[in-house]
Amino acid sequence: MTVIGDGAAEAAEGAATDGNAPLSDDTVLADRVEATVESVEVLLIEDDPGDAFLAEELLADTALATRITWVSTLKAAREHLTDFRGCVLLDLNLPDGHGLDLLREVLGSAPSAAVVVFTGLDDEHEGIAAVSAGAQDYLVKGQVDGSLLARSLRYSLERRRADENARQLREARMRARENMRLERGLLPQVLLERSPLSHRAYYRPGRKRALVGGDFYDAVEKDGTTHVIIGDVSGHGPDEAALGVSLRIAWRTLVMSGVAERHVLPNLEQLLVSERAQEEMYATLCMASLDTGSERARVRSLGHPPPMLVSDRCAEEIQAAPQPPLGVFPVDQDESTEVVLPRGASLLFYTDGLVDAYDGAPPARLEVAGLRRLVNGVLGQNVPLNNLPEHIVDEAERSNGGPLQDDVAMLLINHGEPA
Repeated sequence: MTVIGDGAAEAAEGAATDGNAPLSDDTVLADRVEATVESVEVLLIEDDPGDAFLAEELLADTALATRITWVSTLKAAREHLTDFRGCVLLDLNLPDGHGLDLLREVLGSAPSAAVVVFTGLDDEHEGIAAVSAGAQDYLVKGQVDGSLLARSLRYSLERRRADENARQLREARMRARENMRLERGLLPQVLLERSPLSHRAYYRPGRKRALVGGDFYDAVEKDGTTHVIIGDVSGHGPDEAALGVSLRIAWRTLVMSGVAERHVLPNLEQLLVSERAQEEMYATLCMASLDTGSERARVRSLGHPPPMLVSDRCAEEIQAAPQPPLGVFPVDQDESTEVVLPRGASLLFYTDGLVDAYDGAPPARLEVAGLRRLVNGVLGQNVPLNNLPEHIVDEAERSNGGPLQDDVAMLLINHGEPA
């Protein structure tokens, strides 16, 4: 007996029970099937009762356990195809369906199933075309025995699983590449070559998401003033990450094009409203501006945790006048808080992935006061200032009892060289 098609049996390996006599093809194939017996769900779509009965009898004589459902029309098959994950044995000539159009409907209705098609003796070309169109194998009626039919079913199921695994791997790689592109957009190279300020940027993605969130930051020196921003788009996923990239790039464009400082955030809000995917999306952010030669920074906080002033190995949160998040109410362009930033001091900007960490155990959170306590504890260990972000995250994870749920972005801005 012979199966002609993509799943045709290879020549049996020479073997012998007594060391000399070779085993027959049927014996080798039967042994292979019996060695890996599993229960297979089979949907037999065949309008000829004789062919259907023969297929059932052939499988009954093998070691492969099958649960067969027989239907004679495409209409009857539609009731079983949805969410079907077994193997479909499909005759390509039904009263209400024919050829590749029939196959495509079955493949579309049961994307997780393996499909083996039956062809007549004179239609081998149709079987080859069926495999090219997505079937896992094809069999020629009248040239199949039980062992080869069982083998074809198992082969087709394994091939379908391999195809699905390959598809998932491709999608995972695509997501990884997309995430890298998004992260490059969210986490830029800051432009502080002519600024009296130096910086240390830090970003760590959260534990439970494959996609980056909407955390973003940037720092730019323009015409003698250094501008810094950190923000977080509400929610997680590609829409939020894309909006975060748009906001960061738009903010840099506004600053670099010389838009007046007081008009930057109102313009940024207009972009957020026009670009957000859902009306309820908003962003929290904190922006600071420092003129070269001055020790006073202007801070604007829109629903975002306030930055911390780090001076003499001690951290204190800045009491910036709060405003609603960007995209909730119009920005008050004249609202800002002046903060003294002497040489040798630093500003620590961060996103809420830190303050949302548990304070020892649920449900208590660190919040800003707990984070200040944690930062001061790290500073008391004489950690180099440029290494402060990593140590803060390590301590936050210890407090949280494990990896942080949300993304964490930090931007440490130093007025002068860090200690």
